[in-house]
Amino acid sequence: MNNVANLPEKRGKRVVIIGAGFAGLKLARSLSEKHFQVVLLDKNNYHQFQPLFYQVATSGLEPSSISFPIRKILQHKKHVHFRVAELQKVRWEEKTIETSIGEMGYDYLVLALGANTNFFGNQNIERHAISMKSVSEALLLRNRILENYERALNTSHGMEQESLMNVVITGGGPTGVELAGAIAEMRQYVLPKDYPQLDFSKMTITLLEGSGRLLNGMSDHSGNNALKYLGGLNVKVRLNCLVEDYDGKEVKLKGGERILSNTLIWAAGVRANGIAGFPDNSMGFGGRYKVDSFSRVEFNNDVFVIGDQSIMITEDRPNGDPQVAQVAIQQAIRLNKNLTRLQQGKELDTFEYDDKGSMATVGRNLAVCDLPYMKMKGFLAWLLWLFVHLMSILGAKNKVFVFINWAWSYVTYDQSLRLLIKPVEKKKYDN
Repeated sequence: MNNVANLPEKRGKRVVIIGAGFAGLKLARSLSEKHFQVVLLDKNNYHQFQPLFYQVATSGLEPSSISFPIRKILQHKKHVHFRVAELQKVRWEEKTIETSIGEMGYDYLVLALGANTNFFGNQNIERHAISMKSVSEALLLRNRILENYERALNTSHGMEQESLMNVVITGGGPTGVELAGAIAEMRQYVLPKDYPQLDFSKMTITLLEGSGRLLNGMSDHSGNNALKYLGGLNVKVRLNCLVEDYDGKEVKLKGGERILSNTLIWAAGVRANGIAGFPDNSMGFGGRYKVDSFSRVEFNNDVFVIGDQSIMITEDRPNGDPQVAQVAIQQAIRLNKNLTRLQQGKELDTFEYDDKGSMATVGRNLAVCDLPYMKMKGFLAWLLWLFVHLMSILGAKNKVFVFINWAWSYVTYDQSLRLLIKPVEKKKYDN
């Protein structure tokens, strides 16, 4: 096999894992003590805690608090080798992958590249709207929000000021609901103190959802309570409402209605990241790769897909399991066991998702939670949401920093991270 990544001699079979999200990182750590050579590839050198991107975007947390260096995580995993690289193509017949650092052979290939924002082919929306699938995009959104209010101070034109202050969010899932609540609390507690010259009673926050309810992956009880909480925060929720176009200034709805806003946040859907070299018929709903009950692709027993990139179709779940962190982690745990069983010549165990519940926070003391045997709302659900997310963050130091930020914001009704940070272009000098 090619040794473009300067890897040491193989120790057992080589497992190449693409993607260091919840699924890929969990699998790499689990396999580290087994008789495999594990190679983990990711385009970034850090793991990102996606559920809290919205708090970076609304100045509640620093990006470093929800990001953790992959090499730090793997310091004591001597049989796991990490490389910063991007996958370009899989040549599955040759058991080889093409990457940005060259070709690499594998014995088992595990794809865990996750999903990206789905703009449903609308190029204008993709060009002008802001999505939130990475720390970089969360920072971009934070900059956009703060920069708009700086610009609003410098204009006396009513419609232009209104457009700069208004925020429109598409998608009534957990991301959209949590963003709407966080921005509404900024409007109530923070922005009027920073920009006393602006009249924030004129600022509208609009949440658009294409279906007839919020939080479609959760119960009616939770969806209805989220709607009630957002109403109490003066968020305009529009159900059965679709966005048709966006030019950076106005959001055009299906039916012709327009909403003035310089900030359209797109949280209306995801699509699995595609890979060159796979058969066209290997994709299912949402561009996800079809796998069997062992997470193997249908056309090759040595290639596995886990996490948001995979779809395991069953009678109970014709659209696969939900694209959430718990599914990804559980799939990684099962695949860890199955790769060992493969080595031992044993039959593989099938995967079945154990739904431990879902939750979403709307704001201070406001959250909804669906547990297997009960449903919660309000303050207790909010405390549970805080605890679960705090414990899920990697690194003791990051946990402490996040807790301190949350405690400070709770006591002071303020966030201290409202910084406009932009890259500076390098000056060009004439010879």
